[in-house]
Amino acid sequence: MAESVKAPKTVKVASTAGSAAGSGAAKAASKKKVKGGVINVAVMTLAAGLIATMAIPAYAFNPQGADAAQFKASAIDGMKKAQSQSVEVPETVAASAVARDAASATTEEQLAAAKAAEAARQRAAVSLASYASSYSGPSVSDFLANPPYPNFSLDQVFSVAQQYIGTPYVFGGSTPAGFDCSGYIMFVYAQFGISLPHSVSGQAALGKRISIEDAVPGDVVIMPGHDGFYAGNGNIMDAPDTGRSISIRPIWTSNYYIVRLGI
Repeated sequence: MAESVKAPKTVKVASTAGSAAGSGAAKAASKKKVKGGVINVAVMTLAAGLIATMAIPAYAFNPQGADAAQFKASAIDGMKKAQSQSVEVPETVAASAVARDAASATTEEQLAAAKAAEAARQRAAVSLASYASSYSGPSVSDFLANPPYPNFSLDQVFSVAQQYIGTPYVFGGSTPAGFDCSGYIMFVYAQFGISLPHSVSGQAALGKRISIEDAVPGDVVIMPGHDGFYAGNGNIMDAPDTGRSISIRPIWTSNYYIVRLGI
């Protein structure tokens, strides 16, 4: 009698297990696909956003200039132009710098002049030292206290002043041992009881200014930084400078005027 053959249950179970395993793998694969798709969508969205942001025109950050920017150069060109710079130095600044440099330089002539001035100062100091010990006569203050010529006249002033022709020039001197220009005039006028300061400007301020046509010997010639007695005929009698003595000589400049003292 023939027996019927039945498939083992294990085969069915195995088949079922295999189906379950295949179904699980399919589900896992499906989940991975979904997850990967979500990530891809997110990445694509982010990339699209970045591209859109980079594509926004430069004027989008400045709404007020949006309309104008549509008709002007691109944002990149504008930035290039904005970054370009130029520096201009005014001509006055350049000229000032050049002038300052030129003025600060010391030339050989200036050095020589400075040495000559220092030598003159030293000679004046020596002259003044010897001058102080070489005169023992009456001083200006002595004459003012007891003037030898109480009756003032310009003729007499000039006559007294002539007595000192040949007296050497001494800077700061105001005695017959040595005179400077204003010290000479001060010493002569003191003998008439007239007190004057030992300065050109001070003597000029105390005098009455007159025209050259009205000037007579005994009036005072005033120049910038210098003065002397008017000697008539366009001449001056003065104590000139270091190394020279009182003398009469022509007035050498037109930059002068005449003042009258004591009247």
